[in-house]
This record gives sequence, C-alpha cells and structure tokens, in this order.
Amino acid sequence: MGEIAYELQERKTDKELYSYQEGAINQIFEKFDTAPDDYHLLYQLPTGGGKTVIFSEIVRQYLKNHNKKVLVMTHRIELCKQTSEMLTSFGVVNKVVNSTANLDDQDRYSCFVAMVETLNNRLNDDQLDISDIGLVIIDEAHYNSFTKLFKFFDNSFILGVTATPLSSNKNLPMKDNYNELIAGETIEALIENEFLARAEVYQYDMSLTSLEVGSHGDYTVKSSEDLYTSNSMLDKLLEAYQKHSSGKKTLIFNNGINTSIQVYYTFKAAGLPVAHLDNTATKKQRKQILEWFKKTPDAILTSVSILTTGFDEPTIDTIILNRATKSLTLYYQMIGRGSRILNNKSSFKVIDLGNNYQRFGPWGADLDWQTIFKSPDFYMDRLLNDEDLESHFKHEMPEELRAEFSKSEEVYFDIKQTYITATAKGESSKVVLERSIAQHAYICIENSEDIYDALGLAKMLGPDIDQRIADYAKCISKSTHNFVSWLKDDYRLKLRSYLRENFDAVFEEIHGHPPED
Repeated sequence: MGEIAYELQERKTDKELYSYQEGAINQIFEKFDTAPDDYHLLYQLPTGGGKTVIFSEIVRQYLKNHNKKVLVMTHRIELCKQTSEMLTSFGVVNKVVNSTANLDDQDRYSCFVAMVETLNNRLNDDQLDISDIGLVIIDEAHYNSFTKLFKFFDNSFILGVTATPLSSNKNLPMKDNYNELIAGETIEALIENEFLARAEVYQYDMSLTSLEVGSHGDYTVKSSEDLYTSNSMLDKLLEAYQKHSSGKKTLIFNNGINTSIQVYYTFKAAGLPVAHLDNTATKKQRKQILEWFKKTPDAILTSVSILTTGFDEPTIDTIILNRATKSLTLYYQMIGRGSRILNNKSSFKVIDLGNNYQRFGPWGADLDWQTIFKSPDFYMDRLLNDEDLESHFKHEMPEELRAEFSKSEEVYFDIKQTYITATAKGESSKVVLERSIAQHAYICIENSEDIYDALGLAKMLGPDIDQRIADYAKCISKSTHNFVSWLKDDYRLKLRSYLRENFDAVFEEIHGHPPED
C-alpha cells in the first residue's frame, strides 16, 4: 500500500459513536476475526440509525489493523459523494471511482468509493486493481444491482448494510448472497432513546383494485398514474394536506412523473408553495430545488422516488405517500425521510393514501428481520391483497357531507355484512341494495323538512352510493364496467322513487307527526 494509507491513526470527526453503534462494530469485527476471508455478512439498521457512521469507523479500524484495502460500493452518485465525505471526516483518505476519475494514482489509496455501474465498467475493462481488496462494503445492499460484482471479489470479506434486508426482487433473495444477518437496534428502541422521531399516521380508505402489478412485483407506473391523476384523487390529496399538514414542510412521494406534475399544478392552483422534482432534473436544478425546500418553512416538494435514499432533511414535518407499493423496503425508505430528529422535533406526520399502513403494519413495528431474511417468501406471501385490505376499512362520509346529516346518529351501512346475512338466510342478493336504499332514504328524511329537502340530500349522496355499489359488486363477483354503471344509475332512480312514495310515512315514524304542508 502507498504511504497515505499508513497515515490513518485517530478519528478526525467530531461525531460521537453511540453505544449501539459501538456494539454493532464489535459484532462485525468479531466476524472478521472468526469467519472465513470470503464471508458475506449483512448488517441491518433503520434509516437514521447511522449506518454510514458505523461502516466509516469500521473502515478506519480495518485499515489501521490490516494490510489490505477497502472498497465501498453505492448505487447512486449522490451517495458516493456523501460516503466519501463521511470517510474523510473519519480520517480515511479515499478515492471516488466515477466515470471521470483518473486511476493512474490508485496505488496511493487504501480506500475506494464507487458507484456500482461505473465500477462494473472499470473492472470489466481491467482499469482498477482489486487484488489487494480485503473488505468490500455495500451500502443499500438490498438492491440487486450489486450481485453481478460479487464474482470479482471471491476472496474478500463482503459487508452489506441496509435498513431492510429484503431483496427488491423476490426471485433473488438476500439469503442466497449473504451467509448471515446481524440485526441492529429497532426503530422503536431508537425512538425511545430519542435518536429518531415518532410517526403519527393518518390513513385514508383507498380503492386500489384498478392498480396492476408489473413483472418487477410492484404496481405499474401506468396504472398508478391513471388512478392518482384523477380529479377525485388529487382533491383527496389536497384535502388531506390541508387537514393534517397545512403550513408545514411536506414531502410527497408519487409513482410516476406525470402524477407528480399534476400534484404540483393542483397545489399551485391552491396558492401553496410547491415544487416538483424527478430524475430528469439537472444537477443545478436539483440543488436549487433542495436548497429552496430546506430554507422554506412551509415548502411542499412533490417527487418521484428520487429522494427515497441518500436524502436527509430533518426539518420535514410531513411525509405523504401519494402512492401504493408492495415493497416493504420502499415503504420504510419513504417514511424514514421524515424520521430525523431536531431539538424541537420529536414526531412527524405520515399521510397514507395507498393503504400501505394496512399492508405492512406500522412503521417501526417489531419486525422479525431474521425470519424475513431466512424466509422472504413466507413473509411476502402473507401480505394481504388489495381487496382484502379494503375490506378492513369502514367507509366514512367526508366531514362536509356528514354535516348535512347531523340529525342521524349513524349513516354507515355495511353492504358486505348485509350480503352475508341475507345469503345465509337464502335470500336474494337484491335485498341488499333494497335495504341500502331504505337506509339512505331514512337518513335523508331524518334530516329534511319536506320531500324537496330529502331529494336534495339524496343527490348529494352520489359518492356514498358509488362506494356501496362497488362493495356490492365485489360481493356478487360481478364487476364489469357496464354492469356497475347500470347498478349506480338504477340505485339513484330507485332511491328517488322510494323517497317520493314513502316520505310522509317515514317522516311521521321519525317525528311522531306528519310533515307540514
């Protein structure tokens, strides 16, 4: 090794290692000492727990005590720069191997930091000498792009670090590439010890059955954009923001550039301070937008995936999941962007518009990472499908509409349970809608002085009717577009007819006297 490597003596950073970080370092070095030289070890620690701090100290100690070099791999250029800066702060002289790097002086360095694709090209062109690499560290190890490089490091100790030891590809489980998992502190423990902020989650009942799953195992961008660019979904997003996060710094995650652009225009039209960011932005544009986001107290940033890793902004108050995902890793990454603590911040808000909370459970739940690592299929196969998820929600009227029915103690009607009860008695499924119409008519009359009031309220029930028809269609397993559309129209006609025929009798039943002329 060159003389620079031998300059490594003491840490130059002012970062203090916490006890759990020191414990992790000791566990990992114990594996260095006892496992074979080509051992593959995976270390898990939640976002915000300080994975980069831990492996930077590991690199420092490793170089101080071993006559070999270290290579750190990342999957994004931004992470390369951040990792290099952190290593430097720990006294580790390092060289970034990017597409423009001159490697003529590589002998002078004991530590290299490289992005996976660039490194793959350099190694295939035989431009980087890796014969003396004793330790390879892989950041965000759950990404499968790294595995193609393992063949170059048959005699190196590989340490993968990740917040979620679950592969991004179900067909390439992490247990096939790593011998063992060491699980670090839990999110709950980090919250209790004031290392992370606590998430306050607000859920909305979302109908996601129109979404399609692609070959990669997650919802396709096209089906997501078709759903989330609809006026009703954009209105629901704006309403949720105004109710839970008005005036607060907010980061919105979308599945699709067009969705994010539509979100931008929706918030802009409402007079709100908003910016849009996706991976087509130039470095200069990205820097300007993130600077604006950092400095603006009530800034809203709508984005597409680009900020899920390698982005830390502790001043974020609210994360909005304006998308659904089947990826546990992505779920944790998105929410984790709001978990950084500040002196006056011990909690943050999560607005879930994708049934993600119901699918994966609370962010910070006590997940058994060892079991997930060893049996990823078992974990994934137990996740509920979208129809089962939606059945867990009780549909509620929007507050403004509910106020129109203030005299009614209950406005909810359980279509599914009514169907189960009716069919168990051998009744026709048609009675379900008949009883639903009667209940809708009852609450209309209960809140009216005359038939005209009741008909006006019935007209306002459109979204509630559509929801009941959707639930009914699922029960009878008939959901063609034309059939459902006919059911909605027929329901409205029958509701108006029921009101005209029964208004006087129902009014007298409710109030004890007939309606006034």
